[in-house]
Amino acid sequence: MDFGGGDEIRFERLGRAGVVTLTRPQALNAVTHSMVKALDKALHAWERDPGVDLVVVKADGRAFSAGGDILHVYEAGRAGKPPVDFFADEYRLNAHIARFRKPYVALINGIVMGGGVGISFHGSHRVMTENAQFAMPEVGIGFFPDVGASHLLPDLGGSFGMYLALTGNRIRYGDALWSGLATHTIKAEDQPGVLAGLAETGDPESVLRGYFVSASRETERPTLEAIARHFSQPSLGDAIDSLERAAVADEFAAKTLATIKTRSPTSIRVAWRQISAGQTLSMDECMRMEFRILNRMLAGHDFYEGIRAAIIDKGSVPQWRPVGLDAVGDAQVDAYFASLGERELEL
Repeated sequence: MDFGGGDEIRFERLGRAGVVTLTRPQALNAVTHSMVKALDKALHAWERDPGVDLVVVKADGRAFSAGGDILHVYEAGRAGKPPVDFFADEYRLNAHIARFRKPYVALINGIVMGGGVGISFHGSHRVMTENAQFAMPEVGIGFFPDVGASHLLPDLGGSFGMYLALTGNRIRYGDALWSGLATHTIKAEDQPGVLAGLAETGDPESVLRGYFVSASRETERPTLEAIARHFSQPSLGDAIDSLERAAVADEFAAKTLATIKTRSPTSIRVAWRQISAGQTLSMDECMRMEFRILNRMLAGHDFYEGIRAAIIDKGSVPQWRPVGLDAVGDAQVDAYFASLGERELEL
C-alpha cells in the first residue's frame, strides 16, 4: 500500500488491521515531514474503509521513536526558513489521531519521546512493553513539550504530567500505566502474538486483556506524594519555593530543583503556562495554542542554543537567554501565547 513516505514508513493490511511500521531504526525512527503526511493519508483512507476495523502503529529497531527530525528543524531555522509547515502538518495529524473513529493501537517498545509521543499517545490503546521509556525532554533543548502534550499531560494524576514537562525525566512502563499514560502493558516477546490477534479479531480489548501483564510503578509512594505537593502549587514561583524549602533535607527535591535549573528558563515558564492552560482546553484548542508557541520558539534564541549544545557541540553547556527564571517576565511569556492572526493553525 503506497501512501507515500518512501522507505521511512511502511503500510500493510493484515486481516482486519491497517498496520503502520516506522522504518528508520538507524535514526531511532525520528519522525520526518514525509512520514507525517503519509500517515495522515493512510488514516483518512482507513477511516473510510469498512475492511479496516483498527489501526496498529509499531516500529522497527530498538526505539519506537525518539522524537522529531530535530536536526533538520535546526538547520532550516538557522538558514532563515523555519519549517513551520512540518509542524502544522504534524499537529494536524496529532489532532486527527485524537479524534480517529476506530481503535488506534500503539505498540511501544523502546524509547518514545517528542514527535513519537504525538503519533502514539493520542490513540485509544497505548500499549507499552518492559523496554519502553517515555519522556518529553524538550525544555532541556530550549523547546517546549508539544505534539499535544498540553492535552496529554494535565490528565495525569498527582500533577505527574507537570513534573514530567518541567524536568524532562524519563519514566518506564509501570509509571506510565499507573499515571494513565499507558492503557496496557505487555511483554516485548508477546508483540507478534498481539499483532496476530488484532489482525484476526479486530478486537483490541479482548486481545490485549489476554496478553496483559501488570507492571508495578517504579516511582515509590513518598516520591509521588512529593511530586503532587510541589507541582500542584498555584504558580511556578510557588512550586520552585516549595522545592527550595524541601531541598534542604530532601534529596528528591534537591535533585529535581537542580534538574529544572539546567533547563531553559523561557521553556520552563512557557511549559508551566501551557500545561496549566491545557487542563481546560480541547485537543484542537491545545494544538492551536502549541502552534502559537512554536512560531515564537522558532524565532527565538534558546531552541537553537539548546540544539547546538546537545547535538552540534555535543555535551557543551547551553547559554540560555534570559539566564534565570526571574529574568523571564510575564509579558515575555504572554507573547508566546498571542494570536497569530491569519497564520493561526487550521484544523
